[in-house]
Amino acid sequence: MEDAEIQDGTFANRVRSAVFWRSGSQIASQIVMWGSTLLVIRILNPSDYGLFAMTQVILALFNFLNGYGFASSIIQSDSVEPHRIRQAFGMLLLLNGGLAILQLTIAPLAADYYNQPMVADLLRVQALLYLATPFIALPDVLLSRALDFRNQAKANFASAIVGAATALACALAGWGVWTLVAAPIALFYTRAIALNLAARVLVWPSFDFRGAGAMFGYGGAILITQLFWIVQSQSDIFIGGRTLDPHALGIYAEALFLTQIVATKFVPPLNDVAFPAYSRLQHDREAFSAAFVKAIKLIMLATMPIYFGLAATAEPLVVAIFGIKWEEMVPLVRVLALAMPFVTLQILYSPATNGVGKPWIAARSSIAGAAIMTAAFLIGVRHGGMGLALAWLIGFPLFALVASAMSLPAIGVSWRRLALAIAPALLVSAAMAALVWGLDELLPPLNPFARLALLVPVGAAAYGALLFLFARATLDELLRLVIKRKAAA
Repeated sequence: MEDAEIQDGTFANRVRSAVFWRSGSQIASQIVMWGSTLLVIRILNPSDYGLFAMTQVILALFNFLNGYGFASSIIQSDSVEPHRIRQAFGMLLLLNGGLAILQLTIAPLAADYYNQPMVADLLRVQALLYLATPFIALPDVLLSRALDFRNQAKANFASAIVGAATALACALAGWGVWTLVAAPIALFYTRAIALNLAARVLVWPSFDFRGAGAMFGYGGAILITQLFWIVQSQSDIFIGGRTLDPHALGIYAEALFLTQIVATKFVPPLNDVAFPAYSRLQHDREAFSAAFVKAIKLIMLATMPIYFGLAATAEPLVVAIFGIKWEEMVPLVRVLALAMPFVTLQILYSPATNGVGKPWIAARSSIAGAAIMTAAFLIGVRHGGMGLALAWLIGFPLFALVASAMSLPAIGVSWRRLALAIAPALLVSAAMAALVWGLDELLPPLNPFARLALLVPVGAAAYGALLFLFARATLDELLRLVIKRKAAA
């Protein structure tokens, strides 16, 4: 990336385009997936999701070893040689083949730990996911490096359609928990084919790793970060799965899934754009820190009202979307939704510190988070699913505080500057949620759909009006971004 390209606005336009395609494709894909998921949830039972959640702990633990972190070093590098791409592909094949074999081996041990024999069968079939991973990771990182999120978007959308159709067909056919296994497999293999067609980078692998020290060094830091992220994010299911029955675990797991949708489905795609963009700006620290602050401000502006609104409308939302058999989720959703702003903030740090070439900051932060959250879950599980939810609300603010202390100096942003970036969204969202909550308390008895049809538009209108009245500068900045995007299109 030449300095002239950054200065004349070309790079900014490319980033805006990348955000549009990456986030837009994610939204479109999630609409497709959720249309199917909501129907599937009404067909399956909480115990099916509880069994599936038990297997996800193993998959998440192994996925951090799948080589994505090593391959992502290609994005951060100033240049990429063909031989290095072949080395990355060879490493991906070795790692994921080994993971598939390892999962087949430990499947019975996992079933014994949870005292659920079905877990072993599910894990054996899920080993197929690793075989597709090399053919997803390599073209994915190369397209990201080029900020070519248009082709990524097409591949993601195509795989979402196949995954959603598979899930719905299997649920209607009475496959039960196997529905939750078949759909990701269909999605992975479709995405692998589509990405390789888009990137046109299918190469012969190289198993000669001489000269790949930089890749392994950078990837090693990413690996440690992912390992401890898995520990902190999956220890609740690992701990709760041994104490709670599949029904109770399924209720908790789906409450967490609902509240994490924005933080885990929509924020990471923005990070996919942010990482290569930050990497290109790493030598201009003023532009770098300004870009980070703007990202924080705009992402919080977009996500915070969703989290607070979810807490305020949890009861009608859960009953309307999931059905009455999931009503036990409501109090858990209210608690978990209030923890998600801290989750979002923590997620936004790693692409910035990685982009400036300091991946070990995110690694140390993840180690701290793993210690904090594991301790919180060990204490909280004594009080069942609600105890696990409260562990998120108590533990994650502390974790976000630690992550901020570690990351902000490297990014070049002060605490005051961070607070000013977050304050408009936080204050306006809290006021909006209080208004929605008060209105809901005043409403006469209505069915859940009618309550949502009234509360959601009121909340959206209130948020916009409050921004206009009390955070006009922030609203204007968001509008300028949208207007520029339309002009570029």
